[in-house]
Amino acid sequence: MKLIIGNKAYSSWSLRGWLACKQSGLPFEEVVVPLYDAEWDRRREGAEFAPSSGKVPILWDGEAVVWDSLAIVDYLADKVGRERFWPADEAARAMARSMAAEMHSSFTALRRKHAMNIRQVFPAKRPDDDVLADLARIMELWAQARARWGGDGDFLFGQFGAADIMFAPVVTRILTYQLPVARFALGYMDAVIQHPWMQDWIAGAQEEDWVIQQYEQPSA
Repeated sequence: MKLIIGNKAYSSWSLRGWLACKQSGLPFEEVVVPLYDAEWDRRREGAEFAPSSGKVPILWDGEAVVWDSLAIVDYLADKVGRERFWPADEAARAMARSMAAEMHSSFTALRRKHAMNIRQVFPAKRPDDDVLADLARIMELWAQARARWGGDGDFLFGQFGAADIMFAPVVTRILTYQLPVARFALGYMDAVIQHPWMQDWIAGAQEEDWVIQQYEQPSA
C-alpha cells in the first residue's frame, strides 16, 4: 500500500489517514507531499491524485484507491478486521461510529479558526463563541465515551481506535492554541499525544523544512 499525505505539521486529515494505516498493522509506503508549494498545482493534476481531485490523504492498494480519512478507516477495517478499529460491544461501537462521523462532518468553527500546526504553541486567548460551542460539544462526547466505555484504558473506548484517530488532530489544536477544556480531558489528551505513533508523527513534523505562512500565525 502507498499513502500520500501532506505536511505533517499542518495536515490534520493526513494525520487521520496515517494513523489509520498504522492501526491496521499492514505495511505501507509513506509519501509526503508539501502542500501549496510551487509544484502543488502541477502535482495534484497527476494520475495519482486524480481520484481525489488533488486532495490528501489518498491511499493506493494495488488497483484500489481510497481517499477521505474516514473511508480509509473503513477500507482498512474491512481488510484486517473491524475489531482492530471499533469496540466489540454493539452499543459502544454505535457510539464510536457516530462520534467519528460527527467529527468528520462537524466542528467547522474550530477547524476554520484554529488550523492545525503541530509545531507551535500560541498565546492563549478567549476563543470565539462558535469555537467554544464546538469545544463544549467535544467535551460532552469525550465525557460520555470515557464514562461509559473507557474502563481502565486511556482512550475514548478504552483501547486506541477509530474514534481516537478522528479526534487526534483536535487534541493537537487544543494544545497549539491553549484552548479551554474540562479537567477530565487533560488525561485523555496526554494519552493521545504520548502515543508512540503520535510521537513519531510529531517528530516528523519537527524535521520538515516547509513553512506555510498562513498557518504560522495565531487565530485572529
